[in-house]
Amino acid sequence: MTALKTGRFASVRPPRFSPADRAVLQLYLLTRVGLWVIAYASAWMFAPDGEAKHAPSVLEVWERWDWVHYLHIAKDGYFPSGAGPGTEGWDNREAFFPGFPMALRAVHVVVPSWTASGLLISFVAGAVAVVALGRIARLEIPTADSGERAVRFLLLSPCAVFLAAGYTEALFLAFALPAWLAARRADWRLAGLLACGAATVRVSGLFVAAALAVQFAVTVRAHRAWRSAPWLLLPAVPPLAYTWYLQAHTGDWFAWKHAEVRGWYRDFHAPWESWRTTWQAAFDHGYPTTYAAEWQLELLGMVVGLVLLGVLLARRRWAEATYVGLTLWALGTSYWYMSIPRATLLWWPLWIGLAAWSMRRPMVTHVYLFAVAPLATVTAVAFLSGRWAG
Repeated sequence: MTALKTGRFASVRPPRFSPADRAVLQLYLLTRVGLWVIAYASAWMFAPDGEAKHAPSVLEVWERWDWVHYLHIAKDGYFPSGAGPGTEGWDNREAFFPGFPMALRAVHVVVPSWTASGLLISFVAGAVAVVALGRIARLEIPTADSGERAVRFLLLSPCAVFLAAGYTEALFLAFALPAWLAARRADWRLAGLLACGAATVRVSGLFVAAALAVQFAVTVRAHRAWRSAPWLLLPAVPPLAYTWYLQAHTGDWFAWKHAEVRGWYRDFHAPWESWRTTWQAAFDHGYPTTYAAEWQLELLGMVVGLVLLGVLLARRRWAEATYVGLTLWALGTSYWYMSIPRATLLWWPLWIGLAAWSMRRPMVTHVYLFAVAPLATVTAVAFLSGRWAG
């Protein structure tokens, strides 16, 4: 806990692939098997036609919600046959950054199934992410099992299914977590390059870049080290290039933001207005229970995020607080909350903090395993059966 509070870390690099890394990957593979068991059961028990005598393919249950947008971008590009904003039936696909669709198209060259390609990307990226998270945890909490603890909390979190789906979370973490690990080891060039990769996948890559910049400012003392600062500007390149691309095709410098507003009501509202609107949607019985339950999870996600932010600020973890704070501001100032539970997957300080807490209070692990982790099964079934978009 001393290292967690002070921010001082060991400078010794771990082995290239250590036994602790293998232990983390074993946890990862076990949870992947569990998710595929849930996917198989969902295909048989929640077929679209209640009278069906044949279950859909187990791959089909992963073809949900945002996946459709990524698939259309990978197959047809952003503006097929001159279609775009204002045309009939437009799906606002420009709201999605190009990193995952580009990876999907590349993998599809050798994997015939689009769905299998997306799942493979998330599978490999998820493995990279958990190894990186385990290494960060061991730097912050220098005990043998700290990495396993942090990864276990992540893999059993309520929204863990999205790390396996053809979504962006796993790919984003595969860039963001190694970027943070590189920063903790003062390898700013590598940190900037990896954060640049994260910024091709999600706008949250800019939040990672901001956290890296703060970490650089509060830790670098030698004048010579400031020569590495320009590397931290690299993550701005993908969003700027994507903005230019959209402007060239739509004439709108804010095409990405306007797509977010049209498709997902992500126009700016004061934080208290967003909370009030989400609370009413969750508890005023104006929406079907499925949607109301989603908004209840959104509210819970916001509470968890605010508590996490408070803890980070209290411990003067300025860089991590910057990352979490920017995420909460972006997600907490739209018409209503959307995708906050999924965003918890990207808050690595949360999983490391829980690992540290569980070492002091073993009951934390028991509460999590028996009271929180079951939600992971519920949300996995809800997503795979098409009842929840996350």
